[in-house]
Amino acid sequence: MAMVVLAMCLALALNATVRSDLPPLAELTPMITLLMLSGGAISWHLQLPRIKLNAFETRGITRTALFSVLTAIAALVIDLVINPEIMMAVYFNFTILLMVLSVTWRIALRHVTIAIYRRSRPRMRVLIYGAGKTGQQLVAALRHDDVIEPVCFVDDNPTLQTLVVAGLRVHAPSTVKHLIETRNIDRVVLAMPSIRQPELARIAHHLRSIGCEVHALPSFAELVGEGELRKRVSPVSLDDLLGRGRLESELPGVSHAYSGRRILITGAGGSIGSELCRQLLGCKPECIVALDHSELALYTIDKELRDLSKGLNVTPVLGSVLDESLVARVLRQYNIDVVLHAAAYKHLPLVESNVIIGMRNNVLGTKIIAEAAREAGVERFILVSSDKAVRPTNVMGASKRLAELLVQDLATRCTDTRFSMVRFGNVLGSSGSVIPLFEEQIARGGPVTLTDPRVTRYFMTISEAARLVLLAGSFSRGGDVFVLDMGKPVPIRKLARQMIEGAGYTVKDDKHPDGDIEIKVTGLRKGEKLHEELLISTDMLTTPHHKILRAQESYLSEFEIATAMKDLRQAIGEHDEEFAREIIARWVERCEDLPSKSEEKQSL
Repeated sequence: MAMVVLAMCLALALNATVRSDLPPLAELTPMITLLMLSGGAISWHLQLPRIKLNAFETRGITRTALFSVLTAIAALVIDLVINPEIMMAVYFNFTILLMVLSVTWRIALRHVTIAIYRRSRPRMRVLIYGAGKTGQQLVAALRHDDVIEPVCFVDDNPTLQTLVVAGLRVHAPSTVKHLIETRNIDRVVLAMPSIRQPELARIAHHLRSIGCEVHALPSFAELVGEGELRKRVSPVSLDDLLGRGRLESELPGVSHAYSGRRILITGAGGSIGSELCRQLLGCKPECIVALDHSELALYTIDKELRDLSKGLNVTPVLGSVLDESLVARVLRQYNIDVVLHAAAYKHLPLVESNVIIGMRNNVLGTKIIAEAAREAGVERFILVSSDKAVRPTNVMGASKRLAELLVQDLATRCTDTRFSMVRFGNVLGSSGSVIPLFEEQIARGGPVTLTDPRVTRYFMTISEAARLVLLAGSFSRGGDVFVLDMGKPVPIRKLARQMIEGAGYTVKDDKHPDGDIEIKVTGLRKGEKLHEELLISTDMLTTPHHKILRAQESYLSEFEIATAMKDLRQAIGEHDEEFAREIIARWVERCEDLPSKSEEKQSL
């Protein structure tokens, strides 16, 4: 009502500057009083007082305009009744002024109230990447939010840059880092649902690389059409990745071989070691001793086992298999019956770049734990090996083959401990395997890197690998090398394509230049083979299970092993990589292909 009085007074004042024949103020008082009452009634009827101040938007402004017009009509009717002889121009000005004043004071009061309210609490400052419809809708929604404050836009469209959209300035993408630093940006929101997902992933990856938190906003159509999103993404079948059916159901139980036994697992925090621990829980052993040199990995598996075991004696031991006194003490103190040796450095490029450390851990570590097991009278010792040990062309594979030869030699000279080895190919989901790498590359929009389009690999699940290791221990007669019938090797290029398409994208190549993610060939890494093998010789024996084979392979004599170990210790002690490679080439099958250090320098 105050605005009604003020608007009428201003309208009369404006008209007074043009004409001076207006009635005296005393004659206008009854009309203004009636006008105040009429305006109040009209405002109440239109429910203007009930509009929440924080929600005063277009609809509120429209109602205010209608209120102004109706109040002006009421003033005109009062004028005709009381007849104070006011000109029509006054009522026109009154209508305009009433609308402007009513809207202005509400908007001003809203901003002042919000500013006072928000000053008392911290707000997240957000930069919105994308000034299109979705970005504008997001800004409109966030204007009513007390926790988040939109600061500015960033957009790739040059025609929008430097303009003001939805009340925010639009900047170029090249200024993002500067904006984050100078405008105290807490988070970047990607509001570009219309662009392709790989491109969006690349933008998000770039923004994260400069050190900011990034979130992607789906379109409102996608939020409603959830079912369509589910149709678009179909997970890759494990059977497709393996090239055969999974074998968990075909592998028999092994509880009889480990029930009531005291078992030591080295490398217990790794992919295979931790799965061995989990599967052994169902065998009800007397105790599990978990040995690992990684504090975090050991803590994680120890906590998991204690949560799952409910009463089983689980003992974590933090240390390395290279610590002879520790290994011997653990075997004696816990009266170990079975040793599952899974501790090894297995990442091919890292071992290739750290030859001495890799050989020391994989070869000497195996020698220390195996000899300690023999001296402690352990019943069974099972070495977890790799298909890369077959005719190796890299240091990692050669180190695993030397470890096998060590165990085979001990098996010929020991009757109390049954030594055996088990080989398998790549394990799905293990650390450093190709599957997590491809998933990471797809998540950031590609490209997916492939060393060679002809590369093939054998694959198995972690649970299959762990069950095979446990079965090898139950089948062992001494000196055995067990392998799993893993079906046909899987082409890695086919695997990459399946994972891209399974994630809902298309492959970008010469035939499909508009595809989402490219498969990029980088070239074979040093020491990498196109095709891995599981057997050195073709002589194989059967086992109690038709899917598991026992390989018959040649091995070194006790004198040859002693000579190889003496030379290897010397190479490790002197940190002589070239000598270590010569030892490998001398004693391991096919290792003449390994380049020496001098040959590598010449090739460079």
